Amino acid sequence: MENQYNKTITACFVGYIVQAIVNNFVPLLFLFFQRNYHIPLSQITLLVTFNFGIQLLVDLLSVGFIDKIGYRASMIMAHVLSAAGLVLLTVLPEILPVPFVGILAAVMVYAVGGGLLEVLVSPVVEACPSGNKEKTMSMLHSFYCWGHAGVVLISTLFFYVAGIGNWKILAFIWALIPIANAFAFARVPIAPLIEDGGSTLVGMVSGVLGDNLKMGVLAGIIFPVLLLVGIVLCGRQKEGKF
Repeated sequence: MENQYNKTITACFVGYIVQAIVNNFVPLLFLFFQRNYHIPLSQITLLVTFNFGIQLLVDLLSVGFIDKIGYRASMIMAHVLSAAGLVLLTVLPEILPVPFVGILAAVMVYAVGGGLLEVLVSPVVEACPSGNKEKTMSMLHSFYCWGHAGVVLISTLFFYVAGIGNWKILAFIWALIPIANAFAFARVPIAPLIEDGGSTLVGMVSGVLGDNLKMGVLAGIIFPVLLLVGIVLCGRQKEGKF
């Protein structure tokens, strides 16, 4: 029984590598985007905040959404969106009048995929039968770190050998990983999940407060609002309005 879920666990490991790709590839291109598309650095750095802000919103909104369409469909969707965002990153800045809008749109697409992965991967692994679940979960979370290191090292080596001007080729190469893993999740078995509050912000807060769902939802609403307020205040401070 356990052996048939080994492929599921492996696919989840790769899922965290995909999340590392979408979170860490674009920041390596910030200076290139600034020079090539003439985008102010203040807007470029906003991409990081926008990426994680979208992921937090997905964290909140996915509470009932995932249960309705199922974990398999959600996993496939997460990988497809991650790949689509990376591909759109190579296209939209070139065809839209304002390159920054194109980059922002591409980031939004893969941020939704990354947010879904954050919500989905841990519960799927947790549900898989395993002789040493603590070790498996530790390995799972280490794969994001390995993915982060791999993205930085491989991308840096590629830029050194091929030149950063060929970054679009690397974006397509990185996009192949979520595409391949989407096909994997279409076939691997997924064990029935036990409702435990989930790994979302809402689930974590409600779990800490004794399964108080109202407080969890309240935290899920307040946190993105505070994030947006922080973005606005930082923007005004950079403009010299404070």
